[in-house]
Amino acid sequence: MRYIEGEQRNQAILFPESIDEYIEENNLVRFVEAFVDSLDMKELNFTYCEPKETGRKAYNPGSMLKLYIYGYINRIRSSRKLEIETQRNVELMWLMKKLSPDFKTIADFRKDNIDSIKKVCREFTIFCKRLDLYGGELVAIDGSKFKAVNSKDRCFTKNNLKREIKEIDKNIDRYLKEIERVDKKEYKFKKVKKEELEQIIKDIGEKRKELSGMLQEIESGKRSQISLTDPESRMMKTSWKNFQVSYNGQISVDTKHHMIIESEITNQENDLNQLSNIAENTKQELGLEEIKVVCDTGYFNEKEIAKCENEGIECYIAAPEKHSNADEGMYGLEEFKYNKEKDVYICPEKKELTYASTYKKGEKELRKYECRECKICQNKTKCTKSKGNRYITRSEFSEVVEKVKERMKENRGFMQKRKETVEHVFGTMKQWLGYGGGFLLKGIKKVNCELKLIALSYNIKRAINIIGIKGLLKALETA
Repeated sequence: MRYIEGEQRNQAILFPESIDEYIEENNLVRFVEAFVDSLDMKELNFTYCEPKETGRKAYNPGSMLKLYIYGYINRIRSSRKLEIETQRNVELMWLMKKLSPDFKTIADFRKDNIDSIKKVCREFTIFCKRLDLYGGELVAIDGSKFKAVNSKDRCFTKNNLKREIKEIDKNIDRYLKEIERVDKKEYKFKKVKKEELEQIIKDIGEKRKELSGMLQEIESGKRSQISLTDPESRMMKTSWKNFQVSYNGQISVDTKHHMIIESEITNQENDLNQLSNIAENTKQELGLEEIKVVCDTGYFNEKEIAKCENEGIECYIAAPEKHSNADEGMYGLEEFKYNKEKDVYICPEKKELTYASTYKKGEKELRKYECRECKICQNKTKCTKSKGNRYITRSEFSEVVEKVKERMKENRGFMQKRKETVEHVFGTMKQWLGYGGGFLLKGIKKVNCELKLIALSYNIKRAINIIGIKGLLKALETA
């Protein structure tokens, strides 16, 4: 039959004289080698950057870093799989000069150099800034949930614990009644012995004691949840209203070339308190005094917005939609104008709402303004359903929030730009993580290191797509 024929397996063939001939000039591994060789391992504080004269020789930290960067770029994150690849992958044979560390050595390098690996990510960001890959005009910020190494069955919330304890109590009652029937010999052929039932009750009792201890710890306020496999992971609401034990990954992406600027892991269940941290870190990474950031309504926290605005971070955030009187054909809040000089609100009927009191709600300080003429107003029904007077609360951050709302009206297209910039980045990162889209490591510090490596890999591939490997190698030579 007419097929393309391969070589006979027993046919003698001539391989290239050197392994370097297998690697093309524009192969990605050549850039990985050049980039890592340009780094100062001692300055980055990698382990074994200054080997001792005595004892067993260590692997060069540069070689181990090359292995991890190559692995994450090619979706090979497991230390065991990386060990296998060093023995069969020609690119890695070239990159590692045929070294093949065992999986424990590979895993320990990542674990022992978390802070140093973060610095490497920063070094690549600095390199990309020199190449003008970051515009710095607008930054999109977003968060997404990533699966942790902890199953739902080993994560306990207050409500879950109460349900399980209640179920255990029912089972204990059932077994106690069974023992009572055994004692009374109500039936001739007993399927279960009394001693077996007592052991079951004892085991269940120990489980109840363990769950009660966890419930007491949560109710004391020390922890909101308890995860047994990865204590720092949390049950979080993900897309499609599902719940998964996860970490919350935060990233900031520059709108010029969709390059990641900053990435950070948190175990907070939502994004409400994340804006100022990720935005300030982004500003530092870019080395700018002022930046513009755009994010979705999940970040709308008045205190966080005010903090950003005071630090030279111009925010573009859509306010969440709330039910108001305007939905029922009544006067909406926007129709009440605040007079800063007199410190009063003016209602649509030209009446004044004057300051009444101040009180705290959560982390915000609120000032209450009340109209004293509602009872004699003919249009009160258009204003409020309350039998008393109409009042409005104003937070200490209201002035900043009003400024952000006005800014959003003038730049409605920014939200679409945010979506186009940051959401596909998360999609790409999760695709690289493979089925389940989860991390391999445990604990915030280690998981954060893994996110940094994924972000670094994404940025390297983006830079290659924009400039090309030869262009990047040339830039390294002239640096």
